Amino acid sequence: MSNKKSRKSIEDEQDVRPVETEAEAKTPAPEVGEQASEEPVSEENVEALQAELEQYRSQAAEFKDGWQRALADFQNYKRRVENEKSETYRIAAGDILKRYLAVMDDLERALAVRPADLAWANGIELIYRKLQTILENEGLQRIEAEGQMFDPNFHEAVSQEPVAGMESGTVIEVLQHGYMLGERVLRPAMVRVAQ
Repeated sequence: MSNKKSRKSIEDEQDVRPVETEAEAKTPAPEVGEQASEEPVSEENVEALQAELEQYRSQAAEFKDGWQRALADFQNYKRRVENEKSETYRIAAGDILKRYLAVMDDLERALAVRPADLAWANGIELIYRKLQTILENEGLQRIEAEGQMFDPNFHEAVSQEPVAGMESGTVIEVLQHGYMLGERVLRPAMVRVAQ
């Protein structure tokens, strides 16, 4: 009996593969890379699959085109918002800086008639230079006008006077300095012009 058990256990260990049915044994296994399919491949099936593939390709191209348009629209929107934000900042900064121009004018007038022997006059000049430096650091630039040809974009003519030896349209004197912030004229220079 021990021989029978040992022989049977050896046979069980050697034959461990699954049992195939007759239908499975007759059907050949698909090769690597092939799909096992129930229906045979016909020209109609191939044409239908190619038509479906073309449909999916055109749909993918439409989705890609739509995505690219949406991306371009978003980038344009972002650029436009940044431009509007910087323009708003420049306008606000210009309005604030414009208020200080009256102070600059008053300090210039005070310095033009200051007495040379008083110490407080040097203090006013120091304050004027500090204010001028601060405004220049913010991008404020003085419009050079004296001796230049009159330009209505940068100058405002208060009077025209005949002057010997000066070409007509030349700025004779600056009555009030003009200033620019970047490309924008904050205040045109008030000038007298040769006739």
